[in-house]
Amino acid sequence: MRKLLYGMNRTLDGYVAAPGDDLGWSAPSDELFRWWLERERAIGLLLYGRRLWETMSSYWPTGDQHPGATPAQIEFARNWRDTPKVVFSSKVDRVDWNTRLVTGDAVAEIARLKSEDGEPMRVGGATLAGAAMRAGLIDEYEIVTHPVLVGGGTPLFTALDSWVKLNLVETRTFPGGVVLTRYETKR
Repeated sequence: MRKLLYGMNRTLDGYVAAPGDDLGWSAPSDELFRWWLERERAIGLLLYGRRLWETMSSYWPTGDQHPGATPAQIEFARNWRDTPKVVFSSKVDRVDWNTRLVTGDAVAEIARLKSEDGEPMRVGGATLAGAAMRAGLIDEYEIVTHPVLVGGGTPLFTALDSWVKLNLVETRTFPGGVVLTRYETKR
């Protein structure tokens, strides 16, 4: 059975995007970016909701060709293109870069993918991750908290039907006061 991870950058007040889908608060330090890269190398399948897909696919297909791209950004772009991806959306009509589109029941498809053997999967996007959380499918949470308050936007967590109990497995501080907390779901 595959492991399902949910990891995102968030503000101290709990948002993954400020109003207007503004991500300007989340510029990672080189150290944090390298940490994310190492984590992404271990992922065998990326699962995206529409909005995060649109954000990632607007930059990373050519991220290694941008002037001033660091070696880690170059490697991240290449890894992103090479990693298989699934986009869950009824509004997207075309995907590219080693990606397939699912327009049906996201939770059923994530459960099916999770039941297979293989490398870990990462779910991205608060709405899609919320559906996976409510279904009890997420095994690990990687929460990277930035010391900024934005007062609104897209929350990291959506409403749940029941509590999810977690075990803390790692904490780490990055430059600029950014803090990682990593948890495993208690089963």
